[in-house]
This record gives sequence, C-alpha cells and structure tokens, in this order.
Amino acid sequence: MKKLLVLALAIGMISPAMAQREICIGQTIGGDCINTIFTAVPFLRINPDARSGGMGDVGIGISPDANSMHFNASKLAFAEQDLSFAANYTPWLRNLGLNDVYLAYLSGYKRLGDLQTIGFGLRYFSLGSIQYTGLQGESRGTGRPNEFELAAAYARKLSDNFSVGITGKFIFSNLASGQEVDGNIIDPGIAGAADISATYIKKTKFNDRPSTLRLGVVASNIGSKITYTNSQKRDFLPANLGLGAAWEMQLDDHNSLTIALDINKLMVPTPDTIDADNDNRPDYRDKSPIEGMFSSFGDAPGGFNEEMREFYYSLGLEYWYDNQFALRAGYFFEDITKGGRRYFTLGLGVKYNIFGINISYLVPTTSQRNPLDNTLRFSMLFDFGVFGATE
Repeated sequence: MKKLLVLALAIGMISPAMAQREICIGQTIGGDCINTIFTAVPFLRINPDARSGGMGDVGIGISPDANSMHFNASKLAFAEQDLSFAANYTPWLRNLGLNDVYLAYLSGYKRLGDLQTIGFGLRYFSLGSIQYTGLQGESRGTGRPNEFELAAAYARKLSDNFSVGITGKFIFSNLASGQEVDGNIIDPGIAGAADISATYIKKTKFNDRPSTLRLGVVASNIGSKITYTNSQKRDFLPANLGLGAAWEMQLDDHNSLTIALDINKLMVPTPDTIDADNDNRPDYRDKSPIEGMFSSFGDAPGGFNEEMREFYYSLGLEYWYDNQFALRAGYFFEDITKGGRRYFTLGLGVKYNIFGINISYLVPTTSQRNPLDNTLRFSMLFDFGVFGATE
C-alpha cells in the first residue's frame, strides 16, 4: 500500500492531467487559486520520445520521424524515408527507487507513394507490482497495473506545402481490476479516441542558404469518456489542443540549427473550486466530451486570467553536425497554479546509415519533484528507406 500511495503522489506531481483536484478556498499562490485540471489515463500525454525530451518536449513542428505518431501524424506525409520504426523506453520514478515502472513506445510509418503515409503506434505503461490493501489494512492480494494504447494513422498531402492527418486510438487501462471499492467492483477502463492534425511547410532562405519553416496544429485524444466501475460518472480523456512551429536553418554545408516552440492546452473542463462546497451545482463531469472540449476555453472560475494560465509552453533547440551528431536543449514552463512543471532538458543524438539513437536528461528548476528526475530516456530509430537507397 505504501508503494501505491507513493506512486500516486509522485505521478500527481508531474502533470495537470495527473494532479489531484484541489479545493481553492484557503489555498492560493500569489493571490491566485490553485486549480489543476485532472483527467483519466494521463499516460497518453507522457512524451515517449528522447529527441523531443531533449528539446523541452517540443514535437509538433520539428522534422518528421517515426515518433511523429505521438505529436503530429500529419507530418508523416513529408517524411523523407519510405519506411521507419522507433523504439522508446522511459524509466519512471527511478528517483524514488522504483525499478518496475516505465513507459515503452513502439511506432513507425510506411509511405504509400508521394502523397500518402500510414503510421502505427503502441504505447505501454507499466505501474509495477502493487500490494493491494483494504480500508482496515487487510491484504487484498497483489497486481501489476498497466495501461496501453494502440494507434493507427493516415496522413496525406493536399498540396506541396500542406498535409492533414487522422489517428484512431484504442485505449485500455487496467489499474485495479477485480478489487472492490465502496461495494463497486473495479473493471478495466476502455475508451476510443482520435487525433486530427495538419502541417504547413514553407521553404525559405537564411543567409542565402536553405531553411524550412514548419507549422503544425493538433487536436488529440478526442473521444469517449472512461470509467472503471458501474458509476454513471465518467471521466474525461486528456483531450489537448497543440500549436507548434519550428524553423530549421542550414548554417553551412555541415551545420544546421532548429528552433522550435510548442503551445498546448488541455481541452477538459476546469473544476469550479470557487464554489466547491455547493453540492447543488452541476457536476462538470456531466458534460459530453464535445461540450467539455468547447467549454474548456471559457469555463475557468477565475475568468480570462485563469484561462491563460492553463496554457503550457515548450521551447527547444537542436543542432546537427554533418547530419550525424546532434546536441539539444530546451525548457518547459507551466503555471504554478496549474501543475507547476518547470524544467530544463538536455539531449544527444547520433545517426549512422539506417540507425539512430537519442538520449535526453531532465534538469528540474523548482523544488517540485518530477518522475524523470535524474533519469535518462532512450530512443532508437531505424530508417530502412536509407538502406534501400544504398542498394
């Protein structure tokens, strides 16, 4: 039970999607209410890619690879290789001494001519071995909670500069199957969702050398709500709206630099903590997924100022030498009343022929603990189109 509590608390520190609902009355920071947004299955928003992880978690506008499935599938229509795969591994909560909690992600794509590309993704989140106990401390056995997502995408160019993409997802969340809480048997949660994305690319010049501007927009995890019991109250998926831009500059024949910025916002209703003790008010969870998405842009109890605090930002840099060695750095910022994630990131990349490997490291800038503190993330990529081109 101790491990379960530590795990829940630590996961709650990393993301507004993972944070517990807090009552604002008497709890403020700088005069502003603490009012984090929570959803079910927050593992869908964990960045699995070490390349992006070294750049402050940007990913919507950077050059496409197999991990574009997570950020922006429409970019796959502009992928240079015919066939590519990626394998990613993210240790989770290693700083707390947990060795069996991790996120694994497999993804890939295949081009179907010059205009179309299909992609796939498999995300698996293991929460390790858990000892279940009842309210009186009695043992209720052990389990290995886990969650996974299966995804398939289709991307198509509509012009030489513009593409669109759609991704379908099946989500399975088994956190405490067979256990009983308040007379309710806990079952696995099942949901379906979709991502809709678009990318615009503009070829430009920088100091008379080629450069590329990429702009992307993604509405992700749009789908059904999810529950683990027979309760009529269902929880929202972490629907998200993301905007991204990246400017890739060829400095000379051997050196290139990319500057990227992502802006994200959860499209999930904000809890009304201003009037949290009023049990007669409507429960925001009664909203439909579509109603919840649209209302999320104007339902913050603190008004416009609180709505603006619900945006979070990623800024990243990527330097390549001879298209073989990469150095990366980035910064992630989130308002302290909405989760408070703030950290620097560093990363390295090596690419040779068909094989590439990326490593990233997170450097926290606040006293708030992060599940990725003192942890290396790894990604491996295999570009089989390169191999085929050399034959």
